[in-house]
Amino acid sequence: MPSRVQRVIPLRRMEPDNSAPPFTEAAFRRIAAEKLHAQPSEAVFDPRTGRTWGRGDWDLNPELMADFAVMPPARPAAVLVPIIARDELTVLLTQRTETLSTHAGQIAFPGGKVESGETSVEAALREAEEEISLERRYVDVLGFLDSYRTGTGFMVVPVVSVVRPGFVLKIDPSEVADTFEVPLRFLMDEANHQKHSREWLGRQRFFYAMPFGGRYIWGATAGMIKNMHERLFVR
Repeated sequence: MPSRVQRVIPLRRMEPDNSAPPFTEAAFRRIAAEKLHAQPSEAVFDPRTGRTWGRGDWDLNPELMADFAVMPPARPAAVLVPIIARDELTVLLTQRTETLSTHAGQIAFPGGKVESGETSVEAALREAEEEISLERRYVDVLGFLDSYRTGTGFMVVPVVSVVRPGFVLKIDPSEVADTFEVPLRFLMDEANHQKHSREWLGRQRFFYAMPFGGRYIWGATAGMIKNMHERLFVR
């Protein structure tokens, strides 16, 4: 029998769908290259005008600006925002111990104070090695989110990175109680960005919270995650 002739119908050229949030490594790297800061930004409060630039604990609490006006200059700090290159990206977070002097027991990114002579990147990588033994050879720094001013007196530079699997974590029990990963898809879904409040120093304070399973992600960490969502995924 003669072979059947198949009619080839030309397919309509499909443009790439750039509207979907990128939860794969290649797509995340592409949008990070476009939208992250190439250098650390500054969050500045001007007591003369009452205006602020950057992000901080004042985002949902404008009355805190009066407190910042009389506080000493913020101490420099840096955190590593580790995006783990799984088949679908995750974010590595730590649970701080209950004995620390600041942010005890809270969910955090690896990080801490910037030592004299260090850059923000060097500080974030060093702290990640000291806190959870995350070796810097697995870490590829992509850029920076907006700096974040905390009510506890720190100016935090969030250093966004992609981390290759293969690392072995070992926590420093004096600082870290546990580590865990959260799907980036969950954290970047605005439906999971809640606003909570509690009384603090006699006043009602509002903050972002992103409960995940039995973990309560809130405060400065949730504020930085909210900033990542707005900077990278909101058009």
